[in-house]
Amino acid sequence: MRYAPVGLALSLLLAVSASMGQGATPDPDPRAAALIATGRTALAAGQSQAAIDSFESALVADPAYTPAYLDLAAATRAAGLQGKAIRYYRQVLEREPDNLAAIAGEGEAMLEKGAIDKARRNLARLQSLCGASCPETLALTERIRKGPALPALAADEVTPQAVVTQN
Repeated sequence: MRYAPVGLALSLLLAVSASMGQGATPDPDPRAAALIATGRTALAAGQSQAAIDSFESALVADPAYTPAYLDLAAATRAAGLQGKAIRYYRQVLEREPDNLAAIAGEGEAMLEKGAIDKARRNLARLQSLCGASCPETLALTERIRKGPALPALAADEVTPQAVVTQN
């Protein structure tokens, strides 16, 4: 009994110190950081394939650096590869389930694919995590309000036109 207060204090100290490193994002490998910077420059210049190549190389150099997956997802979305972008966002969410940028990016990619209901689910998740006034929630709300870039068609809505030609 006389060691109970000391044991409680030590266990509390260990619990706090063990959880301090959980929220911090580690610095990337220097080679990966240079490749990420090159990729961001290429993406800003509209060269999505060059950006994808740089981000993939950065992930080879440092596969543990989660923000590189977010950049890679943004580059694949810019290239029109929303399915791949969703996969990269989900890899981030496997590591960090409450990553707001990944939830918002996945919602936008789903919206671009025409999956409006799934994008709204991501919006609801963002609102529950950070409220209605955080930047990610506001951006996804605006994108959903505008709607998908191209209308989604069901297979039965498209009817082929019969064309008859003579030989």
